[in-house]
Amino acid sequence: MSQDSADLVSFRMARRVETSERAGSHLADRIFSGLLLGSAWIILIVVCGLLAVLVKASWPAVTTIGFKAATLAWSPSDNQYGVLSFAFGTVVTSIIALALAGPMGIAVALFLSELAPKRLAGPVSMLVELLAAVPSVVYGLWGLFVLAPVMRTVIQPALGKWLGFLPLFQGPPLGIGMLTGGVLLSIMILPTVAAIARDVFAAVPNDQREAMLALGATRWEMLTKAVLPYARQGVIGALVLALGRAMGEAMAVVMVIGNTPAVSASLFRPAYTMASVLANEFTEATGQTYVAMLIEIGLLLFGMSIVVNVIARALVWSVSPKGTRVV
Repeated sequence: MSQDSADLVSFRMARRVETSERAGSHLADRIFSGLLLGSAWIILIVVCGLLAVLVKASWPAVTTIGFKAATLAWSPSDNQYGVLSFAFGTVVTSIIALALAGPMGIAVALFLSELAPKRLAGPVSMLVELLAAVPSVVYGLWGLFVLAPVMRTVIQPALGKWLGFLPLFQGPPLGIGMLTGGVLLSIMILPTVAAIARDVFAAVPNDQREAMLALGATRWEMLTKAVLPYARQGVIGALVLALGRAMGEAMAVVMVIGNTPAVSASLFRPAYTMASVLANEFTEATGQTYVAMLIEIGLLLFGMSIVVNVIARALVWSVSPKGTRVV
């Protein structure tokens, strides 16, 4: 066999191997893509199935009570099933929690990702993440035996003294109520905001920071004009996730909010949330309408979570530059 023939045979064998490897690579890509697509469809099917089950189980209450549920009266023994007081307590405590935990969580994330020494950032980050793993019932016990007495003897009297001219801070300092529930929820969602925002800030390219510093910007200007604008979408996502947890938290809130279906302008007053009424009264529910009404409250909570997420996505989309993809 001549040298040219040997080269031709080697070339053909190399092409066959390359073609075989390319075909195998394409097959692996198709399998991996199919697995990802299947996972996405499974999530969609689970959400649709959850929605279908809630609608079916709550349908007796929808047909029996209807729009009468849009009232404040809640007395199952008298066949009164108004849910507005629960929605009010859920919204107020969630807003308090997000107002307190949002700025603090972002500040903690900025410190850990931008300012803290590495020897300090690692242990503190681990402690922040460990706080998210504490069971909610432990937070509830701490809130009942530590936070509520502090609120009753220190925080609420001080707020009543200095801001008592506002309806929000009027009334006797009971210790338990919407303000205590909101403060406890803020502690619970703080690790979520801080951990996610820290990862978002860490993902900001160093080119952004170096460009600002090269222009003569200070550290503060670099953070506010380069890091924060670049990480805006991720930070909003962290706040939305934290808000979702605050709205759905039940056990801890049950212990400190007072469990009273009422609407009051004072944050010191006891209240009820949608999640806590489900945790508190489901085992006591007797009768098809009572059980169906509690499931309908769960359906409303599910709908509120969806609406909050849609609004947050719309806000992110509205402030995003055109042509960029909203994650």
